[in-house]
Parts: sequence; C-alpha cells; structure tokens
Amino acid sequence: MAKQRLSLFISGKGTNAINLIHYFKNSTDLEVAAVLSTKENEKVENLCKEEGISYESFTQKTIEALDLMQFCEKQSVDWIILAGFLKKVPEELVRHYPNKIINLHPALLPKFGGKGMYGLHVHNAVIAANELKSGITIHYVNEEFDKGEIIAQFETKIDTEETPESLAAKIHNLEMNHFPEVIERVVVPN
Repeated sequence: MAKQRLSLFISGKGTNAINLIHYFKNSTDLEVAAVLSTKENEKVENLCKEEGISYESFTQKTIEALDLMQFCEKQSVDWIILAGFLKKVPEELVRHYPNKIINLHPALLPKFGGKGMYGLHVHNAVIAANELKSGITIHYVNEEFDKGEIIAQFETKIDTEETPESLAAKIHNLEMNHFPEVIERVVVPN
C-alpha cells in the first residue's frame, strides 16, 4: 500500500502540527505532505521547509472551499487532520473527503463543542460548569461544528483549584500523547 498523505490544517501556534510532523517523520505507512495555516507561522513554516513538506498560509478572512480543494488536490492528500484549525470546514470539502477529515477538540464532546468553543473559551466553560473531568475528543468532521462521529476520547481530572490555564496544560499533554497514535490507528488500520 502506498503511503497515506496527510494535510494538517492549523490556526494557532502549531504545536500539534509540529508534534505530528516529528511523530510521522520516519513512518513507512503515512506522511505529512502539507500544512495549511490560517495565519503566518514562521516556526511551522521553517520546520516544513526542513522536512520537505508543502506549507501555505491562507490569511484572508474567509477561506473558499475551492482554495482548500485545490490545495489538497495539488498535494495529492488522502486525509485532512485539523490540528487546532478554527475555521468551519466547507461542506464541499467534507463531501470530497468523507470520513477522511479528523478533528481534535479540547473537551469531551458532545459537551462544550460548537462555534466559539476553542482554547481558553472551552476550559473556562468546563470549569464554570463545575465538571469533574475534561479531556480531548478526536472525531470525524461532518457538516456541523464538532458533531462528527467520535473516534476516541481521553480524560483528565479537574482539580478543585483548577484554572483555565492549568486545565489547558493538562489538555495539551493529552493531545501530545494521544493524537498521533489515534491518527495512525485510523489511517493505517491493521
């Protein structure tokens, strides 16, 4: 079987993208072929140059479905991985890559999902709701924000003195430890 080619879509610092690039660097089954960012990201761009990965930033306010389709087709992408991507994925792209777009969400869905639920907004909401645990949800993307079929969830306990920032650090550790393995398991089933 040919290597499965991944495109990472990012909007933030790119820590998950960097983690995935390093994790899959020597994989015989899949490769990070491209990274698309919704803002300039010099650190990720430089890593992509070093590793021979196509990098493009679409910094305009709206990203057209056609731009995303052309980017993915140009790179012969098999899977799209949303690693901190804050834009809604256009329906045309979802239809073109059915069950081939995977998202990482920093909470236990179905709670605390949807438009505006990212970063500290999620962690503030979780703590304000007096939840006893939070975590990450890795799921397929469909036409609705954070409503696709759940692939895997990993939990962490919320301490009584938890702050949004301390919860964010716990969530980040879960992302670093579990996201690459789950992608590998889904993309390259045994």
